Amino acid sequence: MTYDTIIVGGGLAGLTSAVHLSKQGLSVLLIEKNEYPKHKVCGEYISNEVLPYLNALGFNPFDFGAKNIVNFSLSTNKSKSVSAKLPLGGFGISRYCIDWELAKLAQQNGAKISHEKVNDIQFENDLFTVHTNSNLQFTSELVIGSFGKRSNLDIKMERQFIQKKTPFLGIKAHYKGDFPENAVRLHNFKGGYCGISKVETDLINVCYIADYKSFKKHKNIDDFQKKVLSKNKYLKEVFNNYEMNFDNPLTISQVSFSSKQPVENHIIMCGDSAGMIHPLAGNGMSMAIRAAQMASLKILKFKSGEIKSRTELEMEFTALWNKEFSNRLKNGHIIARLFRLGLISEIIMVFLKAFPSILPLVIKRTHGKPMKAEL
Repeated sequence: MTYDTIIVGGGLAGLTSAVHLSKQGLSVLLIEKNEYPKHKVCGEYISNEVLPYLNALGFNPFDFGAKNIVNFSLSTNKSKSVSAKLPLGGFGISRYCIDWELAKLAQQNGAKISHEKVNDIQFENDLFTVHTNSNLQFTSELVIGSFGKRSNLDIKMERQFIQKKTPFLGIKAHYKGDFPENAVRLHNFKGGYCGISKVETDLINVCYIADYKSFKKHKNIDDFQKKVLSKNKYLKEVFNNYEMNFDNPLTISQVSFSSKQPVENHIIMCGDSAGMIHPLAGNGMSMAIRAAQMASLKILKFKSGEIKSRTELEMEFTALWNKEFSNRLKNGHIIARLFRLGLISEIIMVFLKAFPSILPLVIKRTHGKPMKAEL
């Protein structure tokens, strides 16, 4: 079958694009290997910058119990901490919930969702052919790639970031415990960072990125948490006093923060497929939503003839992606690097406590302005 747009990967960026494009009358096929709803390794905090756009799409996260988050705390691995009000605020909602609700909204707008694994994407004679593991083939003039942090498709396309070492591991679970629903906290530990906030179920999402070399020295996740993360007193309190609500934590390996290209093999990349911000800087979910809007608006202009050629489409999207996100990603790398430098991170924390107005300014450097409700 042929569609106006095929979206490969049904994460936050892919689903948002599917809602947007189908709402504007395009025929959309979204191919996602996993069934909804499903938990994912994710910080599950989203900046309020995306709310005007989500509302325009017909989605209000607070209708589904999202937590209104206004306070932010940061600690070093030696437990020095500083707090601030979030400049725009944010909300906490699980991927189990938001992905499922956006999938239903996309289907209500006419998008088709197929739960298949994509084996290959070929581009020939100005047309994409998408091949799945069940020997199905779909064709489209346009493909959005939103297949996450690392995929077999990245390997098949020989994307440059795949050639580099990816030393990080992501781990996440939901917990029961006493935690304020209006707060997000980021705690450093040796070799990584941990984000904590509540989601719509009143459970606490605890998600962290760790250096794999450090992790593999320990017997298992529980041992690593007790011997490494718990050296930060705030994380020790979490793992000593909170009750895990999952049977086992979720994990994802080979997490890469290397630079990626926003367009590869004529595929328009969105979300983590186009680039990942360090979790210490937060805001990856809102970046995915913003990238979906950018891709969708450019595609609609291409389909209407306002953008005259594929080359123009790819150049405009790449330029816009770099304008929106290159500084955010650079700032995220700098912040993460500074907080890996032990003594320097402690000195930074003393400075931030002495000048509390600085921290909101730092947060702004990794967040965007409120998005326009543009469809």
